[in-house]
Amino acid sequence: MSIESAPTVGYELHHPEGGVPIRHWTRGVSFDDRAREQLERVARLPFIHGFVAAMPDVHVGIGATIGSVVPTRGAVIPAAVGVDIGCGMMAVRTSLNAADLPTSLAAVRSAIEAAVPHGRTVSRGRSSRDRGAWHDPPPAVAQAWSELADGFARIVARHPAVGHCNNAVHLGTLGTGNHFIELCLDQDERVWLMLHSGSRGVGNRFGTYFIELAKQDMARNHRELADRDLAYLEEGTEHFDDYIEAVGWAQGFALRNRELMMDAVMKALASVPGIRPFAARLEAVNCHHNYVAREHHFGADVIVTRKGAVRAGAGELGIIPGSMGTRSFIVRGKGNPDSLCSCSHGAGRAHSRTSARKAFSLADHEAATAGIECRKDDGVLDETPAAYKPIDAVMAAQADLVEVVHTLRQLVCVKG
Repeated sequence: MSIESAPTVGYELHHPEGGVPIRHWTRGVSFDDRAREQLERVARLPFIHGFVAAMPDVHVGIGATIGSVVPTRGAVIPAAVGVDIGCGMMAVRTSLNAADLPTSLAAVRSAIEAAVPHGRTVSRGRSSRDRGAWHDPPPAVAQAWSELADGFARIVARHPAVGHCNNAVHLGTLGTGNHFIELCLDQDERVWLMLHSGSRGVGNRFGTYFIELAKQDMARNHRELADRDLAYLEEGTEHFDDYIEAVGWAQGFALRNRELMMDAVMKALASVPGIRPFAARLEAVNCHHNYVAREHHFGADVIVTRKGAVRAGAGELGIIPGSMGTRSFIVRGKGNPDSLCSCSHGAGRAHSRTSARKAFSLADHEAATAGIECRKDDGVLDETPAAYKPIDAVMAAQADLVEVVHTLRQLVCVKG
């Protein structure tokens, strides 16, 4: 199938002057002008293959738009991946059901919070303590790091500056912002565990470093860009190969990070008094939504960069979370070529963090999260449910991309 003959059902088209088309799945959801302008700048780059896709959770990001899918030939844009390389979701179904849970879930939340480092560095007088990192990584984390260490050392040998970051002490930890751990019930009242995190400090360091290298390459080669954050690395160059290797390693770190956290969360749940012994991983999904992959689309081998988008190939399972007070979904991809076999990675922000803090009160947040065991302080006000687009509208806008397999509702939500 050629790009020109692709059917148009399911998406809307925007034709930026001097660029490839933008296909966007935004019927019934907001698509602000700043995000549209960002996509237009990407669409005007000379190496885009055919079109750029925008998912219904699309919103403005740094450099490249969150909720975008960018197919390229001969180049890669580090900022189109971002600095949370390999960020993604993991969910597992357990053999527990709603009747197996205690009336109060405070002990469940406390056990999870104790089992998985999360949060920011906090000051205590003249000293500080990093709540989001291990002080003494447990054996499972140390073993996992030993399997990753050689790859990290190879990258650092060529780029020593990326070695100055948290790596082993962040493996198996959650982070902050929109990262979370949840206990949920599905449509059949079965208990699921779900979490969201990525490559932590080491991925951030890789992303920041290679974005800057790309900018330096652009200046050295006298390449003018409408947005310096869209600096790219050309295939065949040393920096391109090193970036692809670094991204691949960070994606592996992120995948293992989620697995280690999930193991810790399952043990934490099992330790809560009154919880009967249970089996887990009866169904399991572990997927990235900030990453780079080599794929074949519309007759060509391309590099696909998904920033805030999940691969939704035919039969492939993915996770689309709502917010900390709404529903989430386990989905099966329909393999729609129009979207480069992609779907949204969540609801998508309707308000920036700053805007959310101004628009909503703590009382609003408490009402929106009623019945959910979670933080209800002003430290998470920028993550309040109303800061996000309505998840039902987002799902309706991409009905041709995925089908819902399970609908999950949160009972417990742990945030950094």
